[in-house]
Amino acid sequence: MVHPRAGQPATPEDLIDVDQVIAAYYDLIPDPANPDQQVVFGTSGHRGASLKTAFNEAHIVATTQAIVEYRAAQGITGPLFLGKDTHALSLPAWKTALEVLHASGVDVRAEREDEFTPTPALSRAIIVYNRDHSGPRADGIVVTPSHNPPTDGGFKYNPPHGGPADSDATKVIAARANELLGAWRSVARTPYERAAAQITRHDYRTPYVADLSSVINLDAIRDAGLSIGADPMGGASVQYWEYLADSFDLGITVVNRTVDPAWPFMTLDWDGKIRMDCSSPYAMASLIGNRDAYDLATGNDADSDRHGIVTPDAGLMNPNHYLAVAIQYLYGHRPGWNPQAGIGKTLVSSSMIDKVATKLGRTLVGVPVGFKWFVPGLSDGSIGFGGEESAGASFLTSDGRTWTTDKDGILLDLLASEILAVTGTTPSQHYAALADEFGQTSYARVDAPANREQKAKLGALTPGDVTATELAGEPILAKLTRAPGNDAPIGGLKVVTKSAWFAARPSGTEDVYKIYAESFQGDAHLAEVQAQAKQVVDSVLS
Repeated sequence: MVHPRAGQPATPEDLIDVDQVIAAYYDLIPDPANPDQQVVFGTSGHRGASLKTAFNEAHIVATTQAIVEYRAAQGITGPLFLGKDTHALSLPAWKTALEVLHASGVDVRAEREDEFTPTPALSRAIIVYNRDHSGPRADGIVVTPSHNPPTDGGFKYNPPHGGPADSDATKVIAARANELLGAWRSVARTPYERAAAQITRHDYRTPYVADLSSVINLDAIRDAGLSIGADPMGGASVQYWEYLADSFDLGITVVNRTVDPAWPFMTLDWDGKIRMDCSSPYAMASLIGNRDAYDLATGNDADSDRHGIVTPDAGLMNPNHYLAVAIQYLYGHRPGWNPQAGIGKTLVSSSMIDKVATKLGRTLVGVPVGFKWFVPGLSDGSIGFGGEESAGASFLTSDGRTWTTDKDGILLDLLASEILAVTGTTPSQHYAALADEFGQTSYARVDAPANREQKAKLGALTPGDVTATELAGEPILAKLTRAPGNDAPIGGLKVVTKSAWFAARPSGTEDVYKIYAESFQGDAHLAEVQAQAKQVVDSVLS
């Protein structure tokens, strides 16, 4: 149910007490025996709120020490790139991590204290270092809960390939962190002032921005004379968009340069919370309301790994729609890519992408949720583009080399401008043409209640557990619990018919499971698919 003030500006009553959130980080001590207070790595690292004793100093000490031990066991002895976003808990956790890393003798490469590091800039730094150095490999940590509310903190490990860590790594790190949680005070730490004075400072921004010309046609954007509005949404990309605006004559206006960990300038998301979700029309309401001021406008979440595209003709694009358009454009405008390079999508992304892939004659690589599944393909060039329905994607440089192996919201925002500059048509107009060709699609995600035991059961399903033979009036053609692109477990279920599908997977942070669904028969049929999907899943979980 949508909150009555969704899309409206935040009021003082909506804002966090920043001092209280930071004080709780230091004052509250987690109970190692309480599952809700343990270190848990989801698809994007460990996240939690300090006020709920789920993201506190003890967690970061233990997790950082676990990463130190893991990288040593893997023979990773090169520098560790350390970055943070603009959340209130990011700087305290960044400082804590620095203390532990320094005490362990890790060669830390960190931005200056008054700077922020987008996730893609850190991914790029790891990739470039390991490409240009034949010696010990580098890895990294990003302190970010991504688009989560201001109360939350997050901590993400990126191994030497530059992308999100696989479960082979995160399971080991989380298990060891929870072993250390009860004895976290015994972990060696260097006092922050001394550690900060001895680490190597790294400029993430300049090389990242300088290299953008290898992956985006900046000349076309410049020559088109576009008016582009870029909203960092109070996140880590603010200094990057400022640099682009001031240095490259691309017609960029930084819509909001304010950084405030309470995010008082935000409009409320669908549930009445402040959330920097650039794929949400409620969180993006201000930019949507001002869409006629620019030829194109864009947004990013707090760590800049997600994109939001706003056009004068359509407002905020559905992320699935934009992915389909981006794929069609890129595979027709990147002659330097391997002609056999496939298209990567998550199983919960729109089937419109399948239709575009067929039209292009390219192999579609369907993977479970999580950008980590695109890392091998983006590393060796076997996929040119990897994208998630949640507005996260990356793609190869123009000559077919790796750009990032983590999501890059800045990159996808700039691509939208390139599409408009080169074709004279907005991405949303391109999607309208795809819909005319292949049919209109209705797509939505809803949540349903599920306890910890039910979520575990859902994550372990096999096709034989599902007895249904029909969905919303159509025979079921496939029941998937493993991804067709790489045979990896999807941690849930996908059911497919001729004109519709649904997927169900447990939430990593809440007592719900998520139902993704799509229909090419309209909204009414989609609602029928969603209702029957819940019946199918609940029957299995009961």
